[in-house]
Amino acid sequence: MTSQTLLSHVASILDAAGVKRGAIHDVHTNTHLLRHEVTTNLDATVYRPLFCLILQGAKEVGTSAKLLKVRAGQSLIVSHALPVVSRITEASPDRPYIALVFPLDLDLLRSLAPAVMPTFDKAASDPFSIFRRDMDEGLEDALLRYFVQCKAKNTRHLLAPITAREIHARLLIGRHADVLLRLLWHDSAASRINEATREIQSNLSETIVVGDLAQRIGMSSSAFFEQFKAITGTSPLQYQKDLRLLRARDALRATRAKVSDIALRVGYESSAQFSREYSRKFGKSPRQDRNIAPVEQQQCIADPAPR
Repeated sequence: MTSQTLLSHVASILDAAGVKRGAIHDVHTNTHLLRHEVTTNLDATVYRPLFCLILQGAKEVGTSAKLLKVRAGQSLIVSHALPVVSRITEASPDRPYIALVFPLDLDLLRSLAPAVMPTFDKAASDPFSIFRRDMDEGLEDALLRYFVQCKAKNTRHLLAPITAREIHARLLIGRHADVLLRLLWHDSAASRINEATREIQSNLSETIVVGDLAQRIGMSSSAFFEQFKAITGTSPLQYQKDLRLLRARDALRATRAKVSDIALRVGYESSAQFSREYSRKFGKSPRQDRNIAPVEQQQCIADPAPR
């Protein structure tokens, strides 16, 4: 019953915005809401730390090496900023794909984590930073109350922040706890790799020296490479390349800057190399792609800046 009521709330917001295909950022709830009436092809984007609940339909999301299928009633945690590919696999006009994305406040999670940190299992089996679980009733109920509270101004300002805190707390003690606690534990591999990904994002145009980066976060080169690939699904160099190309795509679609200037801005010294790698990733040259709107409007970016 809770899931159907939550689905109705999300669908009504999408209806009011006139969205049948795509995504919106709902300013009252600070969530991203998605609806698609047809299946889609694989599309590349960047996910920031987030919680995503599939309310209807299904999608695949992950990296080229590892794709997860997520169905209605299941949810995802993404713990690191991550270049991903995704596609809607179940959707129709009668039963469209509908999902909500709740951005994670890492500072809030860090403030709550000490209360549950003693239960952290350092030997958790799967380090991958996209984590799928079935929803639990307590978390779903908190999300429903949050959406209801955000409808009216008084409850939006007085009660919704309390419920948002509850949602974060339930994530830390619920089925997604392991992946979040790995991220928040200051001496874990996940925490150190998060530090490395933040450094790569902050200095995207600079050449990565893997050994130097590993040393700065306190890991050997071999351990760093192994853990980075296990957690992000890709190598440090490929991670940087994917972020560069995705940032370039955003710039191509949002500005009229020259292709050569955009290539240089994201770290390419050769425009020809940039065009080759761009075409290989997106199936179109930068100039061909310039005026094409993104399939899902960067739907799962919770925060454009690394934290």
